[in-house]
Amino acid sequence: MNRREFVSGLGAAVGAASVGAHGATVAKEPRKPNLIYVFADQLRYQSCGYAGDEYARTPNMDRLAAESCNVHQAVSSTPVCAPYRASLMTGKYQSSTGMVINEIRLSPEHKCFGHVLTQSGYKTGYIGKWHLWANQLGHHNLIKNGFTPPGPYRLGFDGEWAAYNFNHFYLHSPYFLNNAEPHIRQGYEPDGQTDMAIDYVKRHAHGDEPFALFLSWGPPHYPWGLDNVDPKWSEQFRDVNIPLSPNYSTQEDPYCDAWQKLPKDFEKNIHDWMRTYYAQTASLDANLGRLMRAVEAAGIADDTVFVFTSDHGEMFGSHGRQAKLIFYEEAARIPFLVRWPKKISKKSVTDVPLCTPDIMPTLLSMMGLSIPDTVEGQDLSAALLQGKSGVKDVAHMQGMGATAAWTDGSEWRALRDNEYTYAVYRKDGKELLFHNRRDPYQTVNLAEDRGADATLRHYREVSKQWRKEQNDTFEACSWYERWTKDRNIVNTAKGVTQDLDALHRITAKYIPESVAEKPVSQWPVG
Repeated sequence: MNRREFVSGLGAAVGAASVGAHGATVAKEPRKPNLIYVFADQLRYQSCGYAGDEYARTPNMDRLAAESCNVHQAVSSTPVCAPYRASLMTGKYQSSTGMVINEIRLSPEHKCFGHVLTQSGYKTGYIGKWHLWANQLGHHNLIKNGFTPPGPYRLGFDGEWAAYNFNHFYLHSPYFLNNAEPHIRQGYEPDGQTDMAIDYVKRHAHGDEPFALFLSWGPPHYPWGLDNVDPKWSEQFRDVNIPLSPNYSTQEDPYCDAWQKLPKDFEKNIHDWMRTYYAQTASLDANLGRLMRAVEAAGIADDTVFVFTSDHGEMFGSHGRQAKLIFYEEAARIPFLVRWPKKISKKSVTDVPLCTPDIMPTLLSMMGLSIPDTVEGQDLSAALLQGKSGVKDVAHMQGMGATAAWTDGSEWRALRDNEYTYAVYRKDGKELLFHNRRDPYQTVNLAEDRGADATLRHYREVSKQWRKEQNDTFEACSWYERWTKDRNIVNTAKGVTQDLDALHRITAKYIPESVAEKPVSQWPVG
């Protein structure tokens, strides 16, 4: 045995046990599990093969579902990109993060998911879309909007970083590391991001500390042109006629904001767009399979909590709407699969109504980590690990404004349990009540049925009481602008602030004026 082998063996022996004050052997605390959190952008639950969509080509999602707990009543608490991410990272609802629309900057003065992971000794990695940094509507291709500097605005993700704030042009896409110099991928974005994730897994699989890797894919978010997906996937759907939903309508929903209204050419393009959407989803599925195989090849599958989900869905003309930011199933309901072979039974299913603020406390609890006192979501780990029912009754949802502008008229609040969805619009007080099991396409509004008066009153009161507890006063969208300064969030329903002087010092250090307004590439501004 040489010296290196001896030292290595001695280290292993010392690591397995330590000696207490009176000479007693004390067992070392077991190593915490790794975490891999993979999430798509705009992938709805209904368009996954394991959820019953015969047109979906998702064999790897289907395999993962067979090896996981399927949280099949999961919803996005605010079905739009940045508010979802703010809730994911803080464990708080939209009213408490202040992220009431897209394209405003989240305050770093929250105790976040990344902070807990880093402080608990985890090596962190973040790859892909971030969407919590830029404070300008549009102009996503400018360096000042794409690059999130190292430090507090990465919310505790102090390890490896390969991200871009917002981009949905998937060929020759940009990303940043730790300075304001953009890097441009040569191929299809999800392929390159997954390559990075696989490399990360290989390098950290057997390190001294556990790792937490977040992989945030851009697809199947629009644009849905054929030039925005790898041709090998679009070709598979070239002659596939994906049917429209039974609740499809060209009669515009009067509560839409500008991003949700059906464009004039919608009917002309809807089938082509859906083919690209399904092609993009198939490409993600292939990359999911590559990552799963890398985890298994590294021999760490048993020691890794592996999550696959999405931030929200897509309406595709259902109820006279496109896009998201609404309580209907197509936009709000998301895939949520959790695999942990040591702890979670294969092919298990839970009816617990999980929503976005529940994710952070549930995963932290499963991993044996502390949950910050500021978290507003619930720890639902007992439902996933032990199959317990009754862990949570209701998932609450908030729509506090237009998608990305201070525009009034589309605000709503909603809740969902295992049977019903209840919603109310601020504009005129209109209420909706759907029995989701009997009416999965939500076409029969029971709020207009006198026979459902008692049920309607029950959910109305549950929603009102919850809003009171959250200090959610259900204001018009433009009212919330007072929570911001130059689209930086400086206040919320629970009083979080933001140090704008410190922000200025950070941007001056990392994003000098000489490069701030430069575009990172030639893809379209928008």
